[in-house]
Amino acid sequence: MTRGNNTMAGKSKKKPATKKKAANKETAKVATKAPSKLIDARIKALGDWRGKTLSRVRALIKQADPEVIEDVKWRKPSSPMGVPVWSHGGIICTGETYKDKVKLTFAKGAALEDPAGLFNASLEGNARRAIDLHEGDEIDERAFKALVRAAAALNGSSARG
Repeated sequence: MTRGNNTMAGKSKKKPATKKKAANKETAKVATKAPSKLIDARIKALGDWRGKTLSRVRALIKQADPEVIEDVKWRKPSSPMGVPVWSHGGIICTGETYKDKVKLTFAKGAALEDPAGLFNASLEGNARRAIDLHEGDEIDERAFKALVRAAAALNGSSARG
């Protein structure tokens, strides 16, 4: 018997492919895409009102801040597409999707003026605020874009001071 040879009479100990390995390969394929492509794929995969809602708010965010950076964070095997994130000098907001809602969480929402009352979730915290959109909900586009611009401006002032 020689050291380093663990083949047991020439037979290899190769394990059969499992579902987990196949899922990991698919996750690896998704992980190599550009963030904007991942968000496109997420919207397409949803294929329902949530995808349409996420697509619409994404367009509004880009209109409000043409320099916004799209990213995808918090990717893991159970969520290979991760969470869409829009930032400019820091996180502006995230776009999570659940069975019954699209949740837009503003990282520094508690510090933002919200005269239109768009924030309707995560109201108890000291930092974040969220907008939960359910099927059929309309969003005040003008007020939403104002929130996005205010969040970007707050990030810019935080970075300087």
